[in-house]
Amino acid sequence: MDGRASRPPGCHGAVHYHHTGGHSLATQRRLGRRLIQLYGGLVLYGASSALLVRSGLGLEPWNVLHQGVAEHTGLPMGVVVTVLGALVLLLWVPLRQRPGLGTVSNVLVIGAALDLTLAVVPDARPMAVRIALLVAGIVLNGAATGLYIAARFGPGPRDGLMTGLNERTGLSVRLVRTAVEVAVVVTGFLLGGTVGVGTLLYAVSIGPLAQVFLRVFAVPAPPAGGADVAAGPPDRAILPG
Repeated sequence: MDGRASRPPGCHGAVHYHHTGGHSLATQRRLGRRLIQLYGGLVLYGASSALLVRSGLGLEPWNVLHQGVAEHTGLPMGVVVTVLGALVLLLWVPLRQRPGLGTVSNVLVIGAALDLTLAVVPDARPMAVRIALLVAGIVLNGAATGLYIAARFGPGPRDGLMTGLNERTGLSVRLVRTAVEVAVVVTGFLLGGTVGVGTLLYAVSIGPLAQVFLRVFAVPAPPAGGADVAAGPPDRAILPG
């Protein structure tokens, strides 16, 4: 007979199995929370970007480019976000970056959420409404950034491009990011993308907002000996702003 089977309830062995099950349940709950944060954050990111579009007061850097390309191709802006995101992801190959679930989901979800929100939110004419849309868009964008980065499923394709260029060129992340975003803003503006006070306000406020929401939505660390599924190190993400 197996000696373990003869142990009475409440002995050390029984307690050991109970804790193992508890760790497993905690891990499942944490994974569920992370998935909710990931997809909730990506949907909110697309919706908040649409509010900035409807404000007409200026877009975040990459969306200046997306809007400009949409103007010239006739494609919905969300489709352009998805297509360009996939093209940027292809640049990860020579840079030897490894995408995660969050990376692929970023490409697929944000553009769809942006187009859906544009379909239900009309253009704003009164300046007070446009300002309200701008402020709401920036704050919600910060919350969305905190949500999906804190979920730790990998950076978005554009962030991964910047970290890859940083590793391959030896240039600082800040310098690489500044050069890339200036290039996309100028190109997008020349194509007809909207640059305005909102672009500047976004640039100076999104970083602090994202940092605040990263703390708000931080996922508790796994118990000793446990491991999160598909968790990526948070320092691989580049905060906007």
